[in-house]
Amino acid sequence: MLKRGYNGTFHKFSEKHLDRYAREFAGRHNIRPQDTLDMMESIDSGMDGKRLRYNDLIIDNRLSLGAREMAV
Repeated sequence: MLKRGYNGTFHKFSEKHLDRYAREFAGRHNIRPQDTLDMMESIDSGMDGKRLRYNDLIIDNRLSLGAREMAV
C-alpha cells in the first residue's frame, strides 16, 4: 500500500515526514477488514485530544527541506 500511495497519490516522500507516511499506511492496513463506518469511527476516536499545529509540523529537525532533495 505504501508503494501504491507513493506511485499514485504522493509521488514524492519527504525524508522529514517519512515516519508519518509509514504510520498512515500502517494504520490503513490495520483497519482494512473493517467496514466503512467502523473505519470512520476508529479514525475519529483516534483523533480525540490530538492536535498538530503548523509550527510543529514545519519545525527544523535538521533533515532536508523537501522531497526533491531526497534521492528515492
